[in-house]
Amino acid sequence: MQLSESERERSENSSINKTTKEAEQEEIDSRGFAPVLKNSRFLILWTGQIFSQLADKVYLILMIAIIANKFQLAEQPISKWVSPIMIAFTIPAMLFGSLAGVYVDRWQKKSILVISNLLRGILVLTLPPLLLVSQGQNLFQTIPLGFGLMLAITFLVSTFTQFFAPAEQAVIPLIVKDKDLLAANSLYTTTMMALLIIGFAIGHPLLDIADSLVSQIGLPKHIGKEILVGGAYAIAGIILLGIQTGEKPQKLNKEQPHVWQDIQDGINYLGQNHRVRNALIQLVILFSIFAALAVLAVSMADQIPQIKAEQFGILLAAAGIGMGASAAILGSKGHGINRARLSLVGSMGVAASLVGLSFATQNLWLALIMTALLGAFAALVGVPMQTTIQSQTPVAVRGKVFGLQNNAINIALSLPLVLASEAEIRFGLPSVMLGLAAIAACGGILTWYMMQKSDLSSSKSSSCPEI
Repeated sequence: MQLSESERERSENSSINKTTKEAEQEEIDSRGFAPVLKNSRFLILWTGQIFSQLADKVYLILMIAIIANKFQLAEQPISKWVSPIMIAFTIPAMLFGSLAGVYVDRWQKKSILVISNLLRGILVLTLPPLLLVSQGQNLFQTIPLGFGLMLAITFLVSTFTQFFAPAEQAVIPLIVKDKDLLAANSLYTTTMMALLIIGFAIGHPLLDIADSLVSQIGLPKHIGKEILVGGAYAIAGIILLGIQTGEKPQKLNKEQPHVWQDIQDGINYLGQNHRVRNALIQLVILFSIFAALAVLAVSMADQIPQIKAEQFGILLAAAGIGMGASAAILGSKGHGINRARLSLVGSMGVAASLVGLSFATQNLWLALIMTALLGAFAALVGVPMQTTIQSQTPVAVRGKVFGLQNNAINIALSLPLVLASEAEIRFGLPSVMLGLAAIAACGGILTWYMMQKSDLSSSKSSSCPEI
């Protein structure tokens, strides 16, 4: 039966409308977080990240809880015990960051993600029996053997973390399309900041709940904390077993260059690629400022009449909320915006927020607003710069570059912890804040200028006729 002319016209219009609607839907789906959230491989990595990073944040709270229960004496400052734990946690980051990056390139990244989490989980779960067996024994007559074992386990947990971090960063470009990297990194940063707030805010209650639940099923009450943290690492490892990275198996008989040569290759690549190097400089400056702020927040909280010094976490939480909200908006609406321009705006915003903080030592609400804005502008630097490093770095050197990045950022986090308090004593809190603002502004302008200059030279060389 043949269709009439009007029926054919209606049918054609209907299929055109359907095609237009499908195209519109595809365009909507290609924006924001939709493509990333539909990517099952990224969802597996993201879920593993949640459990692994939550365990990371609660781990130090677990160590403090064990120290308070087993080693701290009455009227004795807990810092005497906590400081060695912090040092044991920091040293591997400075020693093994670059080395771990080399092996991330040599080994399968999925294996590193899985094994590093499972080993960290096993280490934490061995704490209760080790502390029980070592009870009453000493090292060098003064140091309890149990505390020495805690230092050793903390050192090993931190060492495996140095392998997990660059492997995780190197996997993201393997499983996410280049056009979706900004959204993926925004989601990654949002999750990281949310877990930072959640981990430090509810870490202690979570550990208490774990102890309570364990005692209800007839197990010793005080092992619930270790089961929670170790279990979170183990769950992350089990989840990451399901990820498919698309990597080809490495040839075992292939002769590998010397480790130092691999590290040198990563350094040479950073020297040659201006975009990646400048992005890394921006991230180092940003992390240095936030490390200094973490120290100065205690003094600022002490000076603000409405809160006490020990409530400094309120200020850091405000910065985390600002960063998370900004990263979420950036991932949804930031596509197509020049990354160098975003970084410049973010750097100037960080500088302006720090100037505002220098005048906020007597007003809680002003301090909260300024720290929230500081976090929001910091995301405009961190997310696009991390995306630039991922998208511009070839697969063959990603592990090396991310290992060097991990190394540089860990040093950037460590030095301000020493220098910030000394600078505050000498120059005062407002002056230090203004100094940090100047560093943020100068760093942003300098790296933007270098990026523009390198882009200009690249365009000139590409437009030159071949002879």
